[in-house]
Amino acid sequence: MQRGEQQIDSLDKELLNEIQWVFPFVQQPFLEIGKHRGISENEVMRRISIMKKNGIIRQINAIFDTRNLGYKSALIAFAVEPDKLDSVALEVNKHPGVSHNYERNHEFNMWFTMAVPPGGDMKRDLDNLSVLDGVIKYRLLPTLKLYKIGVRLDMVNDDPKKPLPEKDVKKIDPKKFEISVEDKCFIRELQKDLRIVSEPFNEPARNLGMSVQELFERANQYQISGIMRRFAAILRHRDVGFTANGMVVWKVPQDKVDEVGYKLALFPQVSHCYRRPMYPDWQFNLFSMIHARTIEAAEHIASEMSRHTEMSEYKILFSSREFKKERVKYFVEN
Repeated sequence: MQRGEQQIDSLDKELLNEIQWVFPFVQQPFLEIGKHRGISENEVMRRISIMKKNGIIRQINAIFDTRNLGYKSALIAFAVEPDKLDSVALEVNKHPGVSHNYERNHEFNMWFTMAVPPGGDMKRDLDNLSVLDGVIKYRLLPTLKLYKIGVRLDMVNDDPKKPLPEKDVKKIDPKKFEISVEDKCFIRELQKDLRIVSEPFNEPARNLGMSVQELFERANQYQISGIMRRFAAILRHRDVGFTANGMVVWKVPQDKVDEVGYKLALFPQVSHCYRRPMYPDWQFNLFSMIHARTIEAAEHIASEMSRHTEMSEYKILFSSREFKKERVKYFVEN
């Protein structure tokens, strides 16, 4: 049993399931959540506060779409001398646009995502990182097509014995928007961690010089336009028992990539699914992230995905260490 699992009961798990996906945009969100579960507002706040203090919940805030904000982002694979991994990770993590950085079981043993703001120069930043002592080579793997994005860890149900795809998945069509100064102020405010108080949206609304209702209306507009994906809680995977986080990479014929990508996206255990470029030393063009409680369960999920898509050439790159994981802070000076 994992550390996080020892600290939470069945009601906590139900709360975590709810706030991961749809956190209510209402004056008293914890009162609303309590009504769904038949408990008081104070009890909801008490439980969520404890889970935040224990590190189970990383933060509760708006999750924005990087590309819709005009940022450039990419997944980057570094092959690093094993004894230099820690020192290279330390330097890579200093980049403000590096949000996720993991050690994985492969020749390319360091994988991180990097974003640069409008006007930023990813090539320059990457060139500076690639000459760090210990870096052997790297591969830039930008998103060529996005099929799915959105982590939701099922805290209530065990890993499925027979993983099945869902019937439908929302098609994603990212668009770049012209972001105003006012938009930037709003984004900076909503990406802050939400306070656990009865009326938590009062403070951000006050900081923005608007009413709470106006804040909700603006947030809903952002969701409709695709600038904001959702407002939700982000969990620490390992602390809630999801220790087998695997990047399943697939070698798919070019004329079948879209078909297979959408099929993989239907599996609820898949949080991210992207098409990415190939290289002579990297022959996988489809990436799907899965989250499970055990290595065996993750391997079983990948096997079922392979059977369902009729694609047999794949590898699972498990994360063995987490060097960094946090959300990109958008439009923050310096």
